[in-house]
Amino acid sequence: MTLRALLFRRTPEPQAIEVAHGGAVYRVELRRHARARRYTLRVQTANRAVVLTLPPRGSLKEAKAFAQRNGGWIATRLKRLPQAMPFADGAHVPLRGVMHAIAHRGGARGTVWTETGAEGPLLCVAGDTAHLARRVRDHLKREAKRDLDAASRHYAAALGVAIKRVVVRDQSSRWGSCTNAGVLSYSWRLVLAPPHVLDYLAAHEVAHLIEMNHARAFWRLVARICPAYESAKGWLTAHGNALHRYGGETSMTEHGSGDATLVDKIGQIQ
Repeated sequence: MTLRALLFRRTPEPQAIEVAHGGAVYRVELRRHARARRYTLRVQTANRAVVLTLPPRGSLKEAKAFAQRNGGWIATRLKRLPQAMPFADGAHVPLRGVMHAIAHRGGARGTVWTETGAEGPLLCVAGDTAHLARRVRDHLKREAKRDLDAASRHYAAALGVAIKRVVVRDQSSRWGSCTNAGVLSYSWRLVLAPPHVLDYLAAHEVAHLIEMNHARAFWRLVARICPAYESAKGWLTAHGNALHRYGGETSMTEHGSGDATLVDKIGQIQ
């Protein structure tokens, strides 16, 4: 490398900064976006991450000042998020809207199954404690795949469309998605919600195989095959964020993160 290159080499931009407020220190991730025109703070519901987006010409100094000015906003938003509920013996997790207590059965054979105990429904897990969380998660994903595959194919038949594949993931930006090729992707966490919510999401994504938008024609299509869809939408609005707490993985609300966002309207970059 030449002397000139060494002299004018840019110092790498930090990936995160720290914001102090009320005796606490919060980590704020930095992201520069080519289309951003303002400094934007976002608290991600899915993983509790605080993200500060900078415009291409934004300065690190201004970004830091913006974040520090809004330390109280960051603290308040983080406090409002539901606390994580790891998959562990004795913890409770909803399955198809019904709360189940996780019961470790280390000496039993098998993997995961449900049964009714003296105090209510149980989600029983065999094997070593070290594998309990993974086994619960894998079981919930399998159940979600089964329910979503069946519901999607039911609604596809009602609309006379073909599905290529149903995929269940831990999606980080939406509850479901649909491609032009007929691949439907869903969040496995839908199996935690009441069945009518999962059914609605299946109807929603299948309807996208005909209407790849959210115009009036799309919602008429959803209403035709899932008349009670508004109830399910309301449930997601009221309770969707609570599904994020289970298992400590990423998740999302319907067609958007539900993230809290704060934009610096004064510091716009022209």
